[in-house]
Amino acid sequence: MMLDLQSSGSHSVDGNWRALGKLLIYCSGCTKGGLFNSIHVPGHFVYRTRFSRTSGKSFLLPQCRTDVLYVSDPCEHLDQGEEGDIGFFRGIFKSFATSKVRKMLIKREAQLHPTEACPYCKAKLWSMLQAKMVPASASCRLGAYEDAIEYYVCLNGHVLGICTLLPLSDSEEASDHSDA
Repeated sequence: MMLDLQSSGSHSVDGNWRALGKLLIYCSGCTKGGLFNSIHVPGHFVYRTRFSRTSGKSFLLPQCRTDVLYVSDPCEHLDQGEEGDIGFFRGIFKSFATSKVRKMLIKREAQLHPTEACPYCKAKLWSMLQAKMVPASASCRLGAYEDAIEYYVCLNGHVLGICTLLPLSDSEEASDHSDA
């Protein structure tokens, strides 16, 4: 995992180190009636996680692309009933307190979630979907349906989200099996 969060001291990580450690190794899942409504997937430690700054750019509107966001690959949870295959992803902003995303959320008067809090640091959450700040490039990056991605950012810059994953085509499944 390549994650440069200090960069000569010119950037800071918001929140605390315990929250960051948990974010790096833990998929928060969700409970019925929580952030992601009807789905219940228990939280769990992940075997391996990759965070990418390049992927993070896909989650930012063009006017916010100078912000630095590290985003994980989706943690896949297959065959979730009507929802199909879903993926959870998480991330962290560098210097969220001074980010363009935070300024835009405030300017758009985005509402904080009334009851749910960040599973990593317990701070209040903004819905990027409600603020109309989820670019189409995010679903492409995740391999998800275009209108089936939702994510939140907390006051400390932790990101958590969910998407409905596109099914693999027969040719992709065949190439996966031939590599084994």
